[in-house]
Amino acid sequence: MRPLLTLVDPVAVALAALVAREHVSPMAVVAAAVAATVVSRAGDLHRSRLVLSVLEELPRLALASLVATVTLLAVTPLGGLAGRPAWAPTALFAGCVFGFLVLLRGVVYTVTHVARRSGRTAHPVIIVGAGVVGQRLAEAFLSRREYGLTPVGMIDCGPDLRARDLPVPLLGGVGSLGHAMADLGVNDVVFAFPGPPDGETVDAVRHAVQSDHQVFVVPRFFEMMGVDHHRTELIRDVAVMRLRRSGRRAHTLLLKRALDLTVASVALVLLAPAMAVLALAVRLETGPGVIFRQTRIGLRGRSFTLFKFRSLRPATHEEAATTWSIDHDARLGPVGRFIRRTSLDELPQLVNVWRGDMSLVGPRPERPHFVREFSRSQERYEDRHRVPTGMTGWAQVNDLRGDTSISDRVRFDNYYIENWSLWGDIKIIVRTVRAVIRPQSSPPRMIALTAPEERQRAA
Repeated sequence: MRPLLTLVDPVAVALAALVAREHVSPMAVVAAAVAATVVSRAGDLHRSRLVLSVLEELPRLALASLVATVTLLAVTPLGGLAGRPAWAPTALFAGCVFGFLVLLRGVVYTVTHVARRSGRTAHPVIIVGAGVVGQRLAEAFLSRREYGLTPVGMIDCGPDLRARDLPVPLLGGVGSLGHAMADLGVNDVVFAFPGPPDGETVDAVRHAVQSDHQVFVVPRFFEMMGVDHHRTELIRDVAVMRLRRSGRRAHTLLLKRALDLTVASVALVLLAPAMAVLALAVRLETGPGVIFRQTRIGLRGRSFTLFKFRSLRPATHEEAATTWSIDHDARLGPVGRFIRRTSLDELPQLVNVWRGDMSLVGPRPERPHFVREFSRSQERYEDRHRVPTGMTGWAQVNDLRGDTSISDRVRFDNYYIENWSLWGDIKIIVRTVRAVIRPQSSPPRMIALTAPEERQRAA
């Protein structure tokens, strides 16, 4: 539906211009069409929905008409044209735009309803959760074909569940969801209060989103909350929320890599004099070997060599691999303390970004020793390795740097991954400078490591 709904706006403006053709210029019509399209896009009017209702969209259509008219006036003032007052052609154009928007969307929705009821454009769907809510949804989809979803099975593992009581076949437990969707050719799934533990359900939802399936969820306490029609849809008396599809697709990942290469290349050139001065200062304070190389874990658990300016020379290789923080180490000299406090010691990681070992923005990479420790003690720690690690990240710009809570970092990193966008990366890059130079709002919290000897080292 998206292409048709996107065409509605320029077509409506063009038809309105034909009605008032002697009072508007082609340039103004083009500008008004662009404005109406942008407003409709921002108002979420171009997305296919389960519940199609022009009545629900009237306020947003009126806003699109108003913005298109104002744009038309700004590009081609109508006062004085053809000797008529400005309000007459303006009102005519605005009314025609609104009327054609409503009419054309009504036509698109009517055709879509007919196609859905006939089954030509209906999508098969699996409902996860065979309780009361899941069964109500299945019955609603079966009786109201205009929603465009045809349930082909349910997923649940309740002990008292009897398959013969369900409106559609029972396909197994949550663990079988992926196989069931592949076997039945299903791309849509609705999570409706399934019975398994939340951890298993979260894994299933995450896998479905990463696989670019269309995922709907029934929010908790939907009976008690008002329905935001921009975010949720009402299937009879059940609110259903459509999850945003994963932003990590081939073309967006290519753009992210292009951003990494561009920024890293420019930064390496512009910062070369400053890095040379820092290298000289480090050389004078710590001796030969100004670049410190350390093994870190990156994308999909693969290891790589990370570069930093050396702030002090560790006594042994084991100390470098297992010591959590050296911020309070008495061996730190003035240069080492300064570059760590300002994060200037991380500038050589621009080379890692340029080589493709890591990205500008992503979860911070950790050493293998701590990855093993935190994977055992922190829930969903390994999920951070779904994306390339980064020089900075959502956790870092929220003051989760240094000796701060690992569990908080894990939550922030996974939130970043689930909600990734290229614009989000740009905002994090902009905020990084402020996060580095701004003092933390509260004293850092020491991390509770799993092994007693690691807690002693961190202390």
